[in-house]
Amino acid sequence: MVSRKDSNKARLKRHKRVRAKISGTAARPRLAVYRSNANISAQIIDDVAGVTLVSASTYDKAFEGNGGNKEAARAVGKAIAEKAAAKGITEVVFDRGGYLYHGRVSELADGAREGGLKF
Repeated sequence: MVSRKDSNKARLKRHKRVRAKISGTAARPRLAVYRSNANISAQIIDDVAGVTLVSASTYDKAFEGNGGNKEAARAVGKAIAEKAAAKGITEVVFDRGGYLYHGRVSELADGAREGGLKF
């Protein structure tokens, strides 16, 4: 019997490897991305203090439309950039969460850059 690889287990392994190298500080917090089949979310995190500074996702009540496509990802990127600017955050470290930098993850990053975040 051929068993199928657990893709989320592999993603978590990649995520651990990336997280060993990057960390968010007060000066440059971490922009962490989580992607599911139907939604996408992002958080800006200060790892030193262990605090989430800003978050945005398609789970929010204000969000309208399909949460599992590129347009939604770009909208979440712009929303998190706006919220970050309101808190005075301009530079972040991008944490793709073990996902490939492609599709919805790259659209979220492009939306955040459009909104004024630098990474």
